[in-house]
Amino acid sequence: MAAPTNPGGDAAEAIDRALHELREGFAGRFRAAATEQALRDENAKIAGKNGELTAILKGLGKAPPASRKSIGERVNALKQEVEAEFASCLGSLRRKARQAELDAPPFDLTLPGRLPPASPGHRHPISRVREDVVNVFRQLGFAVFDGPEVEHEENNFGLLGYPPDHPATDMQDTFWTRVDAGPDAEARRLLLRSHTSNIQIRAMKAVKPPMAFMAPGTVYRRDDDATHSPMFHQIEAFLVDRHVTLGHLKGVLAEFAERIYGPGTPVRLRPSYFPFVEPGAEVDIGCVFCRRPDGQRPGCSLCKHTGWIEILGCGMIHPVVFENCGIDPEEWSGFALGMGLERIAILRYGIPNIKLLFENDPRFLGQF
Repeated sequence: MAAPTNPGGDAAEAIDRALHELREGFAGRFRAAATEQALRDENAKIAGKNGELTAILKGLGKAPPASRKSIGERVNALKQEVEAEFASCLGSLRRKARQAELDAPPFDLTLPGRLPPASPGHRHPISRVREDVVNVFRQLGFAVFDGPEVEHEENNFGLLGYPPDHPATDMQDTFWTRVDAGPDAEARRLLLRSHTSNIQIRAMKAVKPPMAFMAPGTVYRRDDDATHSPMFHQIEAFLVDRHVTLGHLKGVLAEFAERIYGPGTPVRLRPSYFPFVEPGAEVDIGCVFCRRPDGQRPGCSLCKHTGWIEILGCGMIHPVVFENCGIDPEEWSGFALGMGLERIAILRYGIPNIKLLFENDPRFLGQF
């Protein structure tokens, strides 16, 4: 009759043998590693997630219940020995590497230094466009008039003819910063200006006409997608004088388009509504992407196959705006136009996403 077997005891003996073999050999394997990476690879084979210690522990379930605790303790003790030996060998390798650096021939201090790049930096595309646009309007007789980015509601909306319930005044469209308490609270509501048109109000209340000003600056709106940013840049230009007509506005726009986009760039005006101008118009230029040497523009995907691209809005200053600023609209007239500098840059350089202009990635900015 065959002798009874003891599978649990056999499993315990197998674990003991595996632990003994690993204890006898792991130190030599660590010390044989010539580099830090080789040492780490050997450590992973022994104590890693799929290492030899883990494989030994997987056999613990087959051992007798009474011996599992002692086996687990021996496994943990061996794991601590492995960790200590690994740390010792790692420190030894690093000390040897450091000593090799110290024993190596010294650096030749007479060698020439590395020169910086020939072009260590350049202006941001928005800065370049702003300077070009400002120079064009300066050459046309416009002076710069500056103003705050944190503005009173009346200058940003009310005095420009916006009705109180205009959508632009909603919380979801404008960044409101504070509402002061008191009897004049409505007149003291503060916001981040949503356009540079507030400079029209400040200029016309501070300077007597005639005047011709431009106002480049930063503006803020709750927009955020491929073609809009919560913070962007605009430039406003406006002229007030006697007998100013839409023809004067069209002449300034035509000159601006030629100086920014090249001679022969056509301009067209499409009727549009803005609260502070009457009449108002959107301004399109001939597409700069599909233009042929003969001046023809057959259309492309960027201009939606129309041959035209919108660049700005404009119009004749509304009489209500003049009245709000203490200027007689029967004696004076004027025009205003405003554009987003990011849009000018996108059209000039073919930039697909407005966010590229604000991420400061040198790989992108180095292309301009």
